Amino acid sequence: METNRKKYCFTLDLKDDPKAIETYKEYHKNIWPEIRRQIKSTGVEVLEIYLVSNRLFMIMETTPQFSLIEKQKKDAADPKVQEWESLMSKYQQVLPFAQPGEKWVLMEQIFSL
Repeated sequence: METNRKKYCFTLDLKDDPKAIETYKEYHKNIWPEIRRQIKSTGVEVLEIYLVSNRLFMIMETTPQFSLIEKQKKDAADPKVQEWESLMSKYQQVLPFAQPGEKWVLMEQIFSL
Protein backbone atom coordinates (compact mmCIF):
# COMPACT_ATOMS: atom_id res chain seq x y z
CA MET A 1 0.00 0.00 0.00
CA GLU A 2 1.41 3.37 -1.12
CA THR A 3 1.47 6.16 1.43
CA ASN A 4 2.11 9.87 1.06
CA ARG A 5 3.57 10.12 4.54
CA LYS A 6 7.03 11.51 5.10
CA LYS A 7 9.33 9.49 7.35
CA TYR A 8 12.06 10.82 9.63
CA CYS A 9 14.46 8.79 11.79
CA PHE A 10 16.41 10.25 14.69
CA THR A 11 18.86 8.96 17.27
CA LEU A 12 19.87 10.02 20.76
CA ASP A 13 21.57 8.38 23.72
CA LEU A 14 20.30 8.03 27.25
CA LYS A 15 22.67 8.33 30.15
CA ASP A 16 24.19 4.90 30.74
CA ASP A 17 22.36 4.30 34.01
CA PRO A 18 19.93 1.33 34.17
CA LYS A 19 17.70 2.99 36.78
CA ALA A 20 17.48 6.23 34.76
CA ILE A 21 16.71 4.24 31.60
CA GLU A 22 13.86 2.44 33.38
CA THR A 23 12.48 5.76 34.61
CA TYR A 24 12.66 7.18 31.07
CA LYS A 25 10.77 4.16 29.76
CA GLU A 26 8.09 4.61 32.43
CA TYR A 27 7.56 8.23 31.42
CA HIS A 28 7.02 7.10 27.84
CA LYS A 29 4.50 4.45 28.88
CA ASN A 30 2.50 7.27 30.45
CA ILE A 31 3.20 10.21 28.15
CA TRP A 32 1.41 13.37 29.21
CA PRO A 33 -1.82 13.94 27.23
CA GLU A 34 -0.69 17.48 26.33
CA ILE A 35 2.44 16.05 24.72
CA ARG A 36 0.44 13.46 22.77
CA ARG A 37 -1.90 16.23 21.50
CA GLN A 38 1.01 18.50 20.56
CA ILE A 39 2.74 15.73 18.59
CA LYS A 40 -0.44 15.01 16.63
CA SER A 41 -1.21 18.71 16.07
CA THR A 42 2.13 19.25 14.32
CA GLY A 43 1.37 16.67 11.63
CA VAL A 44 3.03 13.62 13.15
CA GLU A 45 0.78 10.63 12.44
CA VAL A 46 2.99 7.83 13.83
CA LEU A 47 5.84 8.16 16.32
CA GLU A 48 7.82 5.19 17.61
CA ILE A 49 10.88 5.09 19.86
CA TYR A 50 13.11 2.02 20.06
CA LEU A 51 15.83 1.32 22.60
CA VAL A 52 18.97 -0.80 22.47
CA SER A 53 21.37 -0.52 25.40
CA ASN A 54 21.24 3.25 26.01
CA ARG A 55 20.71 4.27 22.35
CA LEU A 56 17.31 5.51 21.22
CA PHE A 57 15.91 5.47 17.69
CA MET A 58 12.83 7.54 16.93
CA ILE A 59 10.79 7.03 13.76
CA MET A 60 8.20 9.64 12.79
CA GLU A 61 5.72 9.31 9.99
CA THR A 62 4.06 12.59 9.11
CA THR A 63 1.55 14.21 6.81
CA PRO A 64 2.88 15.26 3.39
CA GLN A 65 2.64 18.93 4.51
CA PHE A 66 4.73 18.37 7.65
CA SER A 67 7.65 20.73 8.30
CA LEU A 68 10.37 19.99 10.88
CA ILE A 69 11.06 23.71 11.21
CA GLU A 70 7.40 24.50 11.90
CA LYS A 71 7.21 21.66 14.45
CA GLN A 72 10.30 23.00 16.22
CA LYS A 73 8.77 26.50 16.35
CA LYS A 74 5.45 25.20 17.69
CA ASP A 75 7.21 23.02 20.29
CA ALA A 76 9.43 25.92 21.41
CA ALA A 77 6.34 28.09 21.97
CA ASP A 78 4.49 25.46 24.03
CA PRO A 79 5.24 25.66 27.79
CA LYS A 80 4.11 22.06 28.45
CA VAL A 81 6.39 20.71 25.69
CA GLN A 82 9.26 22.71 27.16
CA GLU A 83 8.50 21.29 30.62
CA TRP A 84 8.51 17.74 29.17
CA GLU A 85 11.74 18.35 27.24
CA SER A 86 13.42 19.74 30.34
CA LEU A 87 12.36 16.68 32.34
CA MET A 88 13.49 14.24 29.63
CA SER A 89 16.85 16.01 29.32
CA LYS A 90 17.71 14.70 32.79
CA TYR A 91 17.91 11.22 31.26
CA GLN A 92 19.25 12.04 27.81
CA GLN A 93 22.84 12.40 26.68
CA VAL A 94 23.61 14.46 23.59
CA LEU A 95 25.58 12.61 20.95
CA PRO A 96 29.19 13.82 20.53
CA PHE A 97 28.61 14.72 16.87
CA ALA A 98 25.35 16.64 17.45
CA GLN A 99 25.26 20.28 16.40
CA PRO A 100 25.01 22.93 19.14
CA GLY A 101 21.45 22.92 20.50
CA GLU A 102 20.63 19.64 18.73
CA LYS A 103 19.35 16.79 20.86
CA TRP A 104 17.74 14.22 18.57
CA VAL A 105 20.00 13.81 15.51
CA LEU A 106 18.33 13.25 12.14
CA MET A 107 19.56 10.05 10.54
CA GLU A 108 20.33 9.55 6.84
CA GLN A 109 18.50 6.74 5.09
CA ILE A 110 21.04 4.64 3.22
CA PHE A 111 18.93 1.63 2.19
CA SER A 112 15.32 0.72 1.52
CA LEU A 113 13.81 -2.54 0.26
